[in-house]
Amino acid sequence: MRLRLPEERPTEPPTGYKIAHPVLSQDGTRAGFTGVSLGGALPYGVLDDARCVYGRRHRAPHRRCDCGFHCVHESAVAEAMLCTAEHRAAILLEVSVLGAYIRFERGFRYARQRVRAAGVGPCGCGATAVALADAGWGRPGWRALGAACAGCVRGRTSLSLASFARLAGEGLRVRATGGPSTGPGGVAASLGGVAASLGVSELVAEAALLQARLDWFQSQLGRLQDRGTQG
Repeated sequence: MRLRLPEERPTEPPTGYKIAHPVLSQDGTRAGFTGVSLGGALPYGVLDDARCVYGRRHRAPHRRCDCGFHCVHESAVAEAMLCTAEHRAAILLEVSVLGAYIRFERGFRYARQRVRAAGVGPCGCGATAVALADAGWGRPGWRALGAACAGCVRGRTSLSLASFARLAGEGLRVRATGGPSTGPGGVAASLGGVAASLGVSELVAEAALLQARLDWFQSQLGRLQDRGTQG
C-alpha cells in the first residue's frame, strides 16, 4: 500500500526564514542570492523557481530527492545559523513559500519562492552596514557581496542597500541590522522593521556611501600626486 502525504491548501502562502549570500551579476544588471549549502551553486532571484541541483528532469521538490528551496519556520532558528564561522557573512531572508511544498518538523522544501525582506548584519569592523560590497569570492557570472560600512567600502564594487533592493526588484525590502545602532534583540528584532518604506535613513546611507567613495578617491589622488612630486 502506498502512503500519501496529507495535502494542505493554505489561504495565504506560508512564511519561512533562511540565510543566503547576496550576489551581483558580472555585468552589474541583476541582483539575487545564493544559498549556503546544497543549492549554493545555483543563484536565484527574488521571485524564482527551484531547479534540481543534480540536473535531473523531475520537478522540485521531489520526494525522492533533496532538490527544492529550503527554509525554516522560525526566524530565531535561521538567525542561529549566522553564529557559525562559515555563515557569519550571510544575511537573513524572509520568504513566501509558493507552489508545491513538503512540510517538515522545522521547515519547508518547496518549488517556488518570493524573497520579501532581507536583514543585513553589521560590517566586519562592527559598524552598521550602509552597502553590500564585493566579498572577494563568487560563482561563475556572479560576485558575492558582503555587508560594509561607509569606512570599509573604499574602491570595491558595491551597492547601497536601497540600490540592491531596486536592482533585485519584485518589491524586495532591505534593511541594515546589528551594529552599534541596533538595540537588544539583534537581527531578528530589527528584521521586523524591514517592511518600512524607503525614507530618510536610506537617503542618509546613500549619502554616507557616496562620501566614503569620494574620500577614497581623494586619498588615491593624493598618493599619486605625492609620487609625482617625488619623481
